[in-house]
Amino acid sequence: MIFKDRVAIVTGSAQGLGRAMAERLAADGVKVVITDVNEEKINEAVAELQAKGYDVFGARCDVTNRDEIRALGEKIIGKYGKLDIVVNNAGITKDASFKKMTDAQWDAVMTVDLKSVFLVSQELVKYLEANGYGRIINISSLAGMMGNFGQANYSAAKAGVVGLTKTLSIELGKKNITVNAIAPGFINTEMTRVIPEDRKKAMLAEIPVGRPGEPEEIAAVVAFLASDEAGFVSGTVINVNGGNYR
Repeated sequence: MIFKDRVAIVTGSAQGLGRAMAERLAADGVKVVITDVNEEKINEAVAELQAKGYDVFGARCDVTNRDEIRALGEKIIGKYGKLDIVVNNAGITKDASFKKMTDAQWDAVMTVDLKSVFLVSQELVKYLEANGYGRIINISSLAGMMGNFGQANYSAAKAGVVGLTKTLSIELGKKNITVNAIAPGFINTEMTRVIPEDRKKAMLAEIPVGRPGEPEEIAAVVAFLASDEAGFVSGTVINVNGGNYR
């Protein structure tokens, strides 16, 4: 995809999937704001991407804090003058079986993985409306579509992302803002590399294409949904899971 004069923010983009999304958009010519809660990781990502000649800007933000999101929006406008693309990628896991899951585990995941999508979108959508153009891309998960043992909190949050995506597509479509979600399956990231080998083998056995996905493959779908060519795609969920529908 080739972009001209577009500005994007990718939450949770200092590493992992978010980092791949930020790099792909930047490589395609988008001015990208990298944000995360780990300032050291942000600085590393910004330095590496700027060394490649990309126009990126880093700023720490807790995406569960409305005031910090609002301040970040003002920084983006101060730096680039506008905002066109919002990628809600930030997320965490705190796994436990349903019977053993604590309130704290439930609340933490629901707040980071679902409420942040609401907060970020609500605080930043005014900038997209000002352009008369916008793209909001929310990262759900295979777990949100199918459920997953030990992830009642994560599955519920990611299913909520799908419902929120469909509702926002209805409410914002008249503003020329599309809203879509991506539901990745098993992707080769820092988060999945710590899975025990026996569990990992069992998970891979369920994937018809016989391998995990790569972050760049998710980033390619983000780039499409963020592009002008996807202007008639809204309210949908694109599953990127190697055919793993169980």
